[in-house]
Amino acid sequence: MTNPMILSGIAKFFIGLILGITILLAGGGAVAYYFFTKLSANPAKPIFAEEQPAQPVKSPDSAKKPAQSTQKPKPSPSPSPTPSESPETEELPPGAYEARVTWPEGLSLRDSPSLDANRIGGVAYNQDIIILQESDDKKWQKVRLAEGEQEGWVKAGNVERVE
Repeated sequence: MTNPMILSGIAKFFIGLILGITILLAGGGAVAYYFFTKLSANPAKPIFAEEQPAQPVKSPDSAKKPAQSTQKPKPSPSPSPTPSESPETEELPPGAYEARVTWPEGLSLRDSPSLDANRIGGVAYNQDIIILQESDDKKWQKVRLAEGEQEGWVKAGNVERVE
């Protein structure tokens, strides 16, 4: 006959073994879930040098001008433009219009209308641009940055017209 003490010891061993494996699996699953959520988050979008607006180059003479700014400026003989005049609307070529980027990650600015074209810069989300023309297949748009003279091609459908 078997001793009840032996059966009790065997039962305790198997229950302990099952509980130990369960605790190890639950802990491993929790650690895996933690690392998976940390690694699956998108990193912040880097800003490259060609995406930043060009800064005007200061000449040695312009470095001296802030020291002279205590003097009163001379009045200019030409009248200043009134606020109702918009110089940007005069510069737009026929068929061009103002738009704003709607793609959350921003757009790549390319030198020709192709995914294989060289990337010459970028356009940030919600940045104002000027649509100059569309490609023949209507999949690309030639744009000019509103704050500068840089032009390039972006994928169509990622901007909205600004009135």
